[in-house]
Amino acid sequence: MEHIVTVQDAVTAFADFMEPTPAELAAIDAEMPVILADVELLDAQILTLDRTPSEVDARRIRRARRRALAARVALVNRTADQTGGVA
Repeated sequence: MEHIVTVQDAVTAFADFMEPTPAELAAIDAEMPVILADVELLDAQILTLDRTPSEVDARRIRRARRRALAARVALVNRTADQTGGVA
């Protein structure tokens, strides 16, 4: 008889003890502006995959890239402020 281990993994993957902790949820919440800015950048880049980017497309990508970088800088600055200057 063969044991099917993956069934056990699938059953326990959704157990109550596997829920994210409040600290993990807070970390996700703190990183959400970066995640959303990255999604916006990817959306702008995906729009130009099947065509030659126009000037408007290029501006949209540059603007999205700046927002993504600004969100990352803001996150690093918040983290540095919370940890006393050590990120």
